[in-house]
Amino acid sequence: MNDPDSIFYLTAYFSGHVQGVGFRYSTAQLAKGYEVTGFVKNLADGRVELEIEGDKKECRQMLASVDDELDAYIRKTETSEGVRPKRFTTFRIA
Repeated sequence: MNDPDSIFYLTAYFSGHVQGVGFRYSTAQLAKGYEVTGFVKNLADGRVELEIEGDKKECRQMLASVDDELDAYIRKTETSEGVRPKRFTTFRIA
């Protein structure tokens, strides 16, 4: 990551019983404990999308917290990650 405008990002798609159970709110509360920015939102196909950016360790730890705390609702998690120009300044529910 040599470009000072570039940042690590992680995108996760959660499947299972993840809508209508406070999943987004709980994820937003967990995000307050990490130095990450991004969003969490419901998708039309019933999944929830989480996109965060920040330090690689912070992002991965946050994802692990979501998986641990909301495990009862999650059947499957698909993730991708990489480096790109910074897009977000806060974390929000979209």
